[in-house]
Amino acid sequence: MAGEKHGPLDQFTIKPLVSIDIGGADLSFTNSSLAMLITVLSVSLFLVVGMSRGRLVPGRWQSMAELSYEFVAGLLKETVGNEGRRYFPWIFTLFMFILFGNLLGMIPSAFTFTSHIVVTFAMALVVFLFVTLLAVFKHGIRFFSFFVPPGAPKLMWPLLIPIEVISYLSRPVSLSVRLFANMLAGHTLLKVFAGFVVALGAAGVVPLLFIVALTGLEILIAFLQAYVFTILTCLYINDALHLH
Repeated sequence: MAGEKHGPLDQFTIKPLVSIDIGGADLSFTNSSLAMLITVLSVSLFLVVGMSRGRLVPGRWQSMAELSYEFVAGLLKETVGNEGRRYFPWIFTLFMFILFGNLLGMIPSAFTFTSHIVVTFAMALVVFLFVTLLAVFKHGIRFFSFFVPPGAPKLMWPLLIPIEVISYLSRPVSLSVRLFANMLAGHTLLKVFAGFVVALGAAGVVPLLFIVALTGLEILIAFLQAYVFTILTCLYINDALHLH
């Protein structure tokens, strides 16, 4: 509609593109679903094109694909060790999915699914359940020693164990909120300053320059948040494998 105003938070509204209702359950294909699908296709295309020729002297695409592989492999080796090799496909997929989701969200009018807590919490919950089951299957009942700080006097256990349990259970919350909050805040700021540029007209040069700088910062944050989510996942795997 003409003259309709859009707030800075309107960009995060989930809109159904194809309505699907099965047994009263809303399974509609939304703009968030589309963004995730585009992300998966983009990552697949990036890796397939990058590694399709496999030249001895890599070109740009192959170099970027190899750097992505080596970066995640090195991260996993440093945090988990050689035992972490078997988890590389999952960790690499997680990193690339979050990174491309963050970066594609920087495109004007694109939907940033990592700015929704339901998405980030779902990913964090999968990580939490996986590392917990991994620890239980590997260590059995000894897994519960994880909640007893090493070297702590037994008299302190009634106080320390509940704290450790709460800290452990809060992992999916902190992991998901960190990614969601950073992406939400950054995109909201960009939208707010973009509104200033339009409202000020010719006098909006300063806000425009700030938007350029903020966009560069957001691109850096997009990578950092994918890195933080991934390295914390690696650390959780290391905890599950080695306990303390």
